[in-house]
Amino acid sequence: MAKRRSKKARRRDTRLAAGALAVCLFLVWQFPWVSLGLAGTAAAGTGGWYLWRAHRRERLGDLAWRGRERRIALERSMAAVDAMTWQDFERYVAELCRRDGCTGVRVVGGAGDLAADVVARLPDGRRLVVQVKHYAAHRKVPSGDMQKFVGMAFAEHHADVALFVATCEYSAHARDLALKHDIVALNRDLFGSWNNGAPLSSMLSLGGTGGGRKRRQRGAA
Repeated sequence: MAKRRSKKARRRDTRLAAGALAVCLFLVWQFPWVSLGLAGTAAAGTGGWYLWRAHRRERLGDLAWRGRERRIALERSMAAVDAMTWQDFERYVAELCRRDGCTGVRVVGGAGDLAADVVARLPDGRRLVVQVKHYAAHRKVPSGDMQKFVGMAFAEHHADVALFVATCEYSAHARDLALKHDIVALNRDLFGSWNNGAPLSSMLSLGGTGGGRKRRQRGAA
């Protein structure tokens, strides 16, 4: 019995398929413009999907290419930075501060600078004090350098924002001191971003607390 029901079901499905095909053929015969419209819509949809896919592939390829070009440009610019003398690098950091809207920018590094190389005013009026270290990329800023800056930036130079810029990494102890004492510490990678066009204002929140001491912010306001 089950076998006979299965055959009947297959015959029923065949008749339904044949009926549906007949209806489609009748509609095509009687209303050819409807069929052409449906076919055109389907073709347009398919073509649009392929165009979207092609555009997406091209856009992603363009973004990847631009990313590679930015990385190459950054490597080239950092190579130029590495070739600078420490005096040239101090002046270069001062120029980056000017580029990003700082005023009253002065290079004060040298003998007896008391751990300050550049001083300036941020666009919002806060006093910026910068320590600059032009070290080889494989080196690390030792804790002693950070201790000197911590001891002088606020007490001696009255900084609202204390910025330490290095062409290398920081030792673990130096980094901990920066975080503890509100020093904005830009390592080689973060300086590379600043050098490559990121504004100083966006850098200030990336190392240390990025905003100077709260009591000094209130005083500046």
